[in-house]
Amino acid sequence: MKKLYLVTNSDKYTEEEFLKRIEDALKGGVDILQLREKEKTDLEILNLGKKVKKICDKYKVSMLIDDKPHLAWALGCGVHVGADDFPISLCRKLLGKDAIIGATAKSVEAAKKAQDEGANYLGVGAIFETKTHVKTKRTSVETFKKIKEAVDIDVYAIGGLNIENVEILKNSNTDGVCVVRAIMDAKDVYQTSLDLKEKIQEL
Repeated sequence: MKKLYLVTNSDKYTEEEFLKRIEDALKGGVDILQLREKEKTDLEILNLGKKVKKICDKYKVSMLIDDKPHLAWALGCGVHVGADDFPISLCRKLLGKDAIIGATAKSVEAAKKAQDEGANYLGVGAIFETKTHVKTKRTSVETFKKIKEAVDIDVYAIGGLNIENVEILKNSNTDGVCVVRAIMDAKDVYQTSLDLKEKIQEL
């Protein structure tokens, strides 16, 4: 089954609203959750992370922290790192052999390197332009397919994906789809997650 991967974005919501949206998303079928908070301090992320982890544990959903392996270690969860972040091999040393470590890759070369260094999965994109706080460069579906063929670990597509445009990944063999605003900004988070999870099984 293809996985639905949610990357969080809390900047529009109170903490209560944010946690409610996360719980609704998990009820709706999200399989993996990455807490990504670019504007918060480490202490703020740690405190929020404890509450998010409790929800993830309740629904048996894997949780990761973006960029910060020391916070992943403190929370007992996984980490996702980009090319300019803490090296994958050191994340593995810090977090241990069982932790989920994800990496961003935009080329076959970067994907192979991340796999060799011990990443469990890759996030590949941006398939479409995004409005998140992250600098993005478009990655073609052709490049995505080449990366998928070149590695043995799971490869997830990310970048501006939603229920209207996810069809672009048809026949790409993607292991799943990562979304941010498609779920975080949805009017009905539970139903949107449910529909998206069903839709990506057709890819």
